[in-house]
Amino acid sequence: VDVRLLDKFSLEQNYPNPFNPTTTIGYVLQEKSNAKLTLLNAIGEEIAGLVNEEQDKGYHKVEFDGSKLASGIYFYRIQTGNFVDTKKLILLR
Repeated sequence: VDVRLLDKFSLEQNYPNPFNPTTTIGYVLQEKSNAKLTLLNAIGEEIAGLVNEEQDKGYHKVEFDGSKLASGIYFYRIQTGNFVDTKKLILLR
């Protein structure tokens, strides 16, 4: 049984990690809000927008395909209202 608390914003670690070529990123929105989920390279430049829309409260997940990217360390960041969180992911070929 998979239980998630929906009473606060959170960004989960992607799985699998390391990945090749796809991974899943999950996050929880405490309230209906505009969610922006972006992929960043190792020096913090935005290289892909994964989500940028208003979403309902609850658990959401996005599947990311990194087949067009080079192997390496990347970061993904969520921004919504006053909540911002960043986590690391590794693309390994």
